[in-house]
Amino acid sequence: MKRVHKPIGVLEAEVEAIKGALFALLRGIDSSEQRFWLPTDLHRELDRIDPEAKERPLREFCGQIQELIVYPPRCYAAIRTAIGEWSYAAFDVEAYQFIELKRSAFLSFKEKLVGQEPGGWRLRFDSEPFNMDFPKVPSERFIGSGIDSLNAHLAGDFFDRPQKMEKFFEFLSVHGFEGRPFLINGRLNSMAELKEALVSARAFLSKRPQNDPYESVLYDLQSLGFEPGWGDTIGRTLETMALLGDVIKTRKPEAIEAFLSRVPMVFKVLIVSPHGFFAQSGVLGFPDTGGQVVYILDQVRALEKHIQKSLDQAGLTDIQPQIVVLTRQIPDSRGTTCHERIEPIWGAEHARILRVPFRNGEGEVLSEWISRFHIWGHLESFAYEAEREVLAEFGGRPDLIVGNYSDGNLVATLLAQRLQVTQCAIAHALEKTKYLFSDLYWRENAEHYNFQTQFTADLIGMNAADFIITSTYQEIAGGAESIGQYESYQTFTLPGLYQVVSGTDVYDTRFNIISPGANAEVFFPYSESDRRLEGLKEEANTLLFGEVCESIRGQLAYPDRPIIFSMARLDRIKNITALVEWFGASDRLRNLANLVIVAGHVDAEKSGDEEERAQIAQMHELFDRYRLDQNARWIGQTLEKQFTGELYRAVADTRGVFVQPALFEAFGLTVIEAMSTGLPTFATCFGGPLEIIEEGISGYHLDPTDSEQATGVLLDFFEKQAKDPKIWNRLSQSAIARVEERYNWPHYAERMLTLAKVYGFWKHVTNKDREEMRRYLEMFYGLMYRPLAGC
Repeated sequence: MKRVHKPIGVLEAEVEAIKGALFALLRGIDSSEQRFWLPTDLHRELDRIDPEAKERPLREFCGQIQELIVYPPRCYAAIRTAIGEWSYAAFDVEAYQFIELKRSAFLSFKEKLVGQEPGGWRLRFDSEPFNMDFPKVPSERFIGSGIDSLNAHLAGDFFDRPQKMEKFFEFLSVHGFEGRPFLINGRLNSMAELKEALVSARAFLSKRPQNDPYESVLYDLQSLGFEPGWGDTIGRTLETMALLGDVIKTRKPEAIEAFLSRVPMVFKVLIVSPHGFFAQSGVLGFPDTGGQVVYILDQVRALEKHIQKSLDQAGLTDIQPQIVVLTRQIPDSRGTTCHERIEPIWGAEHARILRVPFRNGEGEVLSEWISRFHIWGHLESFAYEAEREVLAEFGGRPDLIVGNYSDGNLVATLLAQRLQVTQCAIAHALEKTKYLFSDLYWRENAEHYNFQTQFTADLIGMNAADFIITSTYQEIAGGAESIGQYESYQTFTLPGLYQVVSGTDVYDTRFNIISPGANAEVFFPYSESDRRLEGLKEEANTLLFGEVCESIRGQLAYPDRPIIFSMARLDRIKNITALVEWFGASDRLRNLANLVIVAGHVDAEKSGDEEERAQIAQMHELFDRYRLDQNARWIGQTLEKQFTGELYRAVADTRGVFVQPALFEAFGLTVIEAMSTGLPTFATCFGGPLEIIEEGISGYHLDPTDSEQATGVLLDFFEKQAKDPKIWNRLSQSAIARVEERYNWPHYAERMLTLAKVYGFWKHVTNKDREEMRRYLEMFYGLMYRPLAGC
């Protein structure tokens, strides 16, 4: 199913209805010196010429314009007519005319802003022709529920064809583990024979005690053509066979997913996360090291438990799942375990971290940390060396490869293509929407950020993956007034390199939303006093109220006041310095609460990151300017996760709040953690927290670009709760309930394993159909990524 864009006639009709007012607006814009207009610029101009908002249709139309480029007498617009739906148009303000443009034409006019004239040859990336025959979700309401539309497609199209049913039979016949066949054996050679055998097996099993183990009928079923893997008991085996019967006869979408979720096909999982300091302790707060590490470690524990449970239910109790996290080995590990090749993962039985080093051109191991913005030239050789290590560690190929972030997804792509394994992509955070104009002005950012290489890697990784997991809808498609992270890759340009006319499609069935959770053993409510350890409580209170040392600035002179607490990496996007400024600039807020920040280093000499050092200098300047040393406390320490949970609870004991002021947050794991301990939470309105927090019920949203709004929301809360303590209690209880209802790891693991199986089946039966796309990406990798990365 191909997405149908808004017909040209419809857009023309909209323009015609407001033509006079629109062209009056554009004439004013055309006469200005500003050449590139964003929605905020347009809104400001509308407020100037129409202060009473009488021109509502004009405002609604202008609300769809995401970019406006001005070259008198013409204006060129990128118009987002709906989520994931874009049109491009040119307005001639002298001729009073309007025409639609091709995407590539608009991009060429956009490139003029950086001195590249329209015309001439352009390399264009276009994935659309390769995906025209693949299923899409039917409307924006279903974005992020790709598996449901894929199941419906399989039910209505795939299983309706005899030759496809034989593909299904072939799929069932290939499953096994280390030479042991599962489900069916060589006695069955076609779908017709399988159908007959199913009837006989179900008739036989229905007469046996349902709680008897599978082993009691093992030889009887083998004689009919069946092998273990159907269930641990006769009753579960019958259920699984009934589901297969429903797939064959009724082809109901829910039956397809239910049956495939029971197929034993995932035993070994490789999770890839090369950048930063990946270890289990002492690394949070190090450069490039934050929530992704926590996410993956919790993900591993939950996945291992669920895979083991599914194997036990399949009657394969003698098989243990194997999970390996592949990351970079860093010999200069700064006192952490990142120099060790293998590290068992705590809380898991058969999971470990495998570290492989980066090497220089002579093959020598690189000993120091390298920023995530500068690792691109090392990833190819890292992937090839890691392939040998992974095969040795698993004793064969993994069944699923999961990439994380841009670098992990690129390495996962290289490994999945070489090993012919199902690939899952998890972006965590796509940098493109974080840094304004990072694509258009990539040359200006190349020295420090290498966006041109990273965005190229993103295009390859997201188009190569068999399925993509996101934490929120916002991450994929944004909202009515905001562009999604993945949607931003739909059409853009890197001037002088290439244009992207179709990089992604948010209606792709590969997108699936599965929100992670917080570790319930660590992040539990402050009110559960019997679970709290006295030693940790004392340590947390000492950290909050104790003496100043070289890693702490500020001692709270008024310890009875509630605490405004925040914890994050100290970088520009996390926006911690803005929170300090909001607090420092408001005498009313300082008289109501204390501020405690856990971020980065207090001593700039201890930081190896240029951006962090700049933020450290700004933090000290703010403390000095507002004289905050008795009202605020800055803790520059890396904290263990177990201790972090108690620190949140200690802040809750003061009836404080958690604030997450990021300019953009893809998901917001610290938001989940704080809410699960009962802390009322205030978080950015840009990104994942917009979905996590129910405004006024389980927390509040802040606009990190509007200091007056952000300060006002905090002031309003503290002033009201000072008069009515029940306000804090209600928000605290609602925050806990929200996390328990929506964000938990067992659900995440169950859904992820189901996705791996359904999309693994889809990969098996469409492998040849996807070969053209793989070849296209391979060519793009060789012609564009490798030269940019310096491979």
